[in-house]
Amino acid sequence: MTRKILVTGGAGFIGSALVRYLIEQTDYHVVNVDKLSYAGNLESLERVSSNQRYTFEHLDICERGDLERIFAQHRPDAVMHLAAETHVDRSIDGPDAFIQSNIIGTFTLLETARAYWQGLAPELASAFRVLHVSTDEVYGSLSDGELFTEKTPYDPRSPYSASKAASDHLASAWFHTYGLPVIITNCSNNYGPYQFPEKLIPVVVMKALAGEKIPVYGTGDSVRDWLYVEDHARALVRVLEGGHLGETYNIGGHNEVRTLDLVEKICSLLDE
Repeated sequence: MTRKILVTGGAGFIGSALVRYLIEQTDYHVVNVDKLSYAGNLESLERVSSNQRYTFEHLDICERGDLERIFAQHRPDAVMHLAAETHVDRSIDGPDAFIQSNIIGTFTLLETARAYWQGLAPELASAFRVLHVSTDEVYGSLSDGELFTEKTPYDPRSPYSASKAASDHLASAWFHTYGLPVIITNCSNNYGPYQFPEKLIPVVVMKALAGEKIPVYGTGDSVRDWLYVEDHARALVRVLEGGHLGETYNIGGHNEVRTLDLVEKICSLLDE
């Protein structure tokens, strides 16, 4: 029997890459749950939307009743939780949405998943998984030559990273307190197709092509690691299938670079 995965935030940038990978490269059935906020884009899923193993449900994960209906109707074997507000600048301008989606949404999902899991037959309960997908922003900033590890202390510096750190701690607590079979991943900056145009690489490309000034946050000296989104999708499935319960896995691309150097590299490529 084909196993079924509930993906939250599957119309987002990383979520849609994951859904496309699951439908095109595996035999999983996918139930995509997304509230279609500004960053949700169903066009990124057009090539899989007619597949018989794909189902879309339009809802907000903060609504417990709607989530309970989805679990009861679709009976997933696993949850991959990607639904989140994800932009640092937006979190500074309006932190409320980040607290609601990233903290309250994660709490609601964990509680709904726990109730569902506790009602499963023993063989199904033992195979059930909740993969909580997070960010390396929770660790703060990299220094030159440094790599984040799973043991790096949390040091969030924005409402976005603080809300994601909180959601990580909730996911871990639900494993240690209730035994909910949770695995956590923290990824570095993603890039690739269908990325929302407010993110750094699309912004640089569009501004440069238009001959406009390119905005660089601060001095441009901050160092980030960059990960291709389709590589991230493959890694998430590998962690879901082989990760140890209660563990955290960092997913990166070993592409650490200063923001200013990245901007200059993109401009050089466009000049060519």
